[in-house]
Amino acid sequence: MKATIKTQGRQFTVTKGDILKVNSYPNTQAGDSVELNEVLMIGEGSDARFGSPLVEGASVKATILENKKDKKIVVFKKKRRQGYKRRRGHRQHLSVIKIESIKG
Repeated sequence: MKATIKTQGRQFTVTKGDILKVNSYPNTQAGDSVELNEVLMIGEGSDARFGSPLVEGASVKATILENKKDKKIVVFKKKRRQGYKRRRGHRQHLSVIKIESIKG
């Protein structure tokens, strides 16, 4: 069974057992369980149900495998002929989650 979920402003189409990298969930640790209630579509083929905007009573349960940081992104600013250069880095906090069950 497939489901399209919305979490932290992004949409994912998932099945049971999928592993996703999403923005970090606050105040969680590895092994915690997360309930994702914003389900936009559930089922496949002719059995698919679409919400407007959410499917009533549908939810997806996920387990957090780890909290980590993503690869470094280099932010480089330059203004030509002015002698102005800035180089900064940023690492986004991520949660790696595994989809345990799809209910609905």
